[in-house]
Amino acid sequence: MGQTAGVQTVGVYVRDQDEALAFYVDKLGFKVHTDVRNGDYRYLTVQAPGQSTFQLGLFKPGPPVHDAATAQTLQAMVAKGAMPPLVLEVDDCRAAYARMQALGVEFTQEPVDRYGTVDAGFRDPAGNGWKMIQARP
Repeated sequence: MGQTAGVQTVGVYVRDQDEALAFYVDKLGFKVHTDVRNGDYRYLTVQAPGQSTFQLGLFKPGPPVHDAATAQTLQAMVAKGAMPPLVLEVDDCRAAYARMQALGVEFTQEPVDRYGTVDAGFRDPAGNGWKMIQARP
């Protein structure tokens, strides 16, 4: 068996892929990596600047992967903030907070000094929770 090279893609569930794409590109500064459609299914991934080997999948629950009831349940769980949080590392948490807040990002926690760094919390339009943490010097 070959050696594992690492995780390439991790997905989050979104309610609307176009809305999610606009949020991640226009507000967080990510870039589109893959946007492929196969009938009603859309495989959409973005990448954070400077992370060429990792992709964040913006996946909408539904066919052909999920039936309608499962898709509805998943979207409700995301909207309630029940999915595991994601972590975004930034150079300057307070500056990123000010820039993103001006762009209309919904913050759940203002920047706080703790554990030797600064962190803040925000949500994407679907309800996915993010922790934004300032890189340690």
